[in-house]
Amino acid sequence: MTTTTAPVPFGALLRQWRSHRRVSQLELSSKAEVSTRHLSFVETGRSQPSREMVLRMCVHLDVPLRERNRLLLAAGFAPVYPENDLASPQMEPARIAVREVLEAHLPYPAVAVDRTWNIVDANAAVVVLTQVVSPALLAQQPLNALRLTLHPDGVAPHITNLGQWRAAVLAALLRSAHARADTEMLALHDELLAYPGDESDSDQAVTDPGAIYVPLKLRVGDTDLSFLAIIATFGTALDITLSELAIESFFPADTVTSDYLRRFDQQDDGTQPAL
Repeated sequence: MTTTTAPVPFGALLRQWRSHRRVSQLELSSKAEVSTRHLSFVETGRSQPSREMVLRMCVHLDVPLRERNRLLLAAGFAPVYPENDLASPQMEPARIAVREVLEAHLPYPAVAVDRTWNIVDANAAVVVLTQVVSPALLAQQPLNALRLTLHPDGVAPHITNLGQWRAAVLAALLRSAHARADTEMLALHDELLAYPGDESDSDQAVTDPGAIYVPLKLRVGDTDLSFLAIIATFGTALDITLSELAIESFFPADTVTSDYLRRFDQQDDGTQPAL
């Protein structure tokens, strides 16, 4: 016997997003230029919204593109936002842009990820980080950047401020998951949270008045490396894949790390395990 999940009515989805964003009917009706009475009727299913009204409310509620399509379908309209594979011909300009950003960042590591942090591209310098990861974990597909970082067979045992870094990563992931109301991201957060981790310095960035960011401190052999991470996204994406793509770039936070990366780049003969 099979069971099917009944589709959620548009009004219920809209109410969920309005509540999630803590926006009143009065505020939304004013911003979306509809009467409060009509908005109330739409949420209870007594009235049907126009396509333009759905899109306006999605904009004002800052609904992710993926969920905007779901709202449109629930209201009886065709999806507006495409979801192309990054390898498709339509995505060639974006794909080239991502590759150029990654290559331009050498000899420093940079990686492109989707919304759940699965790696879609990376530059050669990422090997500096992944060289300490177990082959078994590297063989798992899709490769997940956060899983590689925090898994006990991954980078985690080599991170000298693991508690601090882990707390910062999990907090950022949880904020993003809540902002998107994304169950897959929440599931990833719960998985990572269950990994063992050193909590001894997890609040160091909060208690240290001189801290301006949380570094990734990594010991490779007898060398202590320190990185500053920056995440960039496409600001005007209309494709779902592109809107969920992010590039995380790691910059050296001290001269020791900078010198190590430059030496590594000059000595790398391509025998290091690649992603």
